[in-house]
Amino acid sequence: MTLIAFLVGLAIGIGVWLWQQRRLNRRLKQMLGSLHSDASSSSMPIVSRLRQEITFANQQRELLEKKLEIRKHLLQIMPIGYLQVDEENQLLWCNEQAQQLLQINRWEPGQIRLLLELVRSYELDHLIEQTRLQQQPEIIELVFHPVCLEGSAMASVRPLTLRASSWPLPQRQVGVFLENQQPLVDLTQSRDRANSDLAHELRTPLTAMRLVAEALQGRVEPPASRWVEQMLRETDRLICLVQEWLELSQMDKDPTTSLTLEPLDLHSLLQLAWENLEPLAQQKQLSLAYQGVDSVWLEADPTRLTQVFINLFDNSIKHSPTKAEIRVEVSLLPATDELNCVQINIIDSGSGFAEADLPHVFERLYRGETSRHRQQTALGSPERLPNSSGSGLGLSIVQKIILAHGGEIQAQNHPKTGGAWLQISLPVTGKY
Repeated sequence: MTLIAFLVGLAIGIGVWLWQQRRLNRRLKQMLGSLHSDASSSSMPIVSRLRQEITFANQQRELLEKKLEIRKHLLQIMPIGYLQVDEENQLLWCNEQAQQLLQINRWEPGQIRLLLELVRSYELDHLIEQTRLQQQPEIIELVFHPVCLEGSAMASVRPLTLRASSWPLPQRQVGVFLENQQPLVDLTQSRDRANSDLAHELRTPLTAMRLVAEALQGRVEPPASRWVEQMLRETDRLICLVQEWLELSQMDKDPTTSLTLEPLDLHSLLQLAWENLEPLAQQKQLSLAYQGVDSVWLEADPTRLTQVFINLFDNSIKHSPTKAEIRVEVSLLPATDELNCVQINIIDSGSGFAEADLPHVFERLYRGETSRHRQQTALGSPERLPNSSGSGLGLSIVQKIILAHGGEIQAQNHPKTGGAWLQISLPVTGKY
């Protein structure tokens, strides 16, 4: 029995060995199949052909390594930061610019650590997660606050405004490019401060000029008196420009600080704004047509919102033809993110905005290309130019006030009337 068991085991062992040998030969044939097919048309031996293929593969590998080194060097010396994380948000690599911008001091090339351990930025971490989840590039602007371990150095540490552009990579990795926007922010703030200081300095001489013009108004006889009247008008226009520029500067610093919020009824506020301009509207026999909900309550600044609607009604009156109507449509929008909003549409029957000017109507002191515009339409109303009259800052201030209230404003031309169509959205506190 022992001999039989030995022979059976030996037979099984020989069978397994033969099966393994056949499997190994089959793999070798598959690997060298392409070489056999090439060798059939060439007198070169298979071994020589194999050596040639290995040499070629090594050359290709060296070429790829050189390309990789060149690209890595470019990423290292480029003037913007770059970092790359794996699927678990571990920092794989970053260039010197990224280390400086994000103050990554406790990391060495080849060391893998969680990005959150090195950079405390929720916005950056959220950007990476969203890019990995959606597999789409994204761009955000964030304010990065460096961590300061020494209390004595906290006063010298400044936050940085960064522009982060993410890109999804294979194996759920993510690459992020970082641009330092702080010099641009500093330049903008410096310009705004200079403009604000200049506006403050202009108020005193302009007030003095107006007093002189008023004194001359009663002493100069016609026809010379018309020059004094023109000087008064231009001085008033400059005073208005300076005042509105100061308002814009204040709202740029912190839009909400200049607001005094209180409950107010939107319909009553619109009616009050129209009554302030009704004498101007009667000169052109214009009427106000109101349509929509009767009572909507807002938590808003009544003075600022009145300023908004007076400005918009004034523009509509100036550019509407005689005996036309200015429409106001008010409707409640479906709640989004537990926020109820009201939409206010102000529509006139003028010639509307020039298409080329629509993207710029809320820019400060913007003026359209006048050579492209008609001076008079068939209805007798002038072509609407952004900031074509007044201080040139009215619509900019309107936009700032609406944004400060958490709303939005858009300018377009109405498809039916052809006139200007200003659409405002504001959050509401209730409906009664």
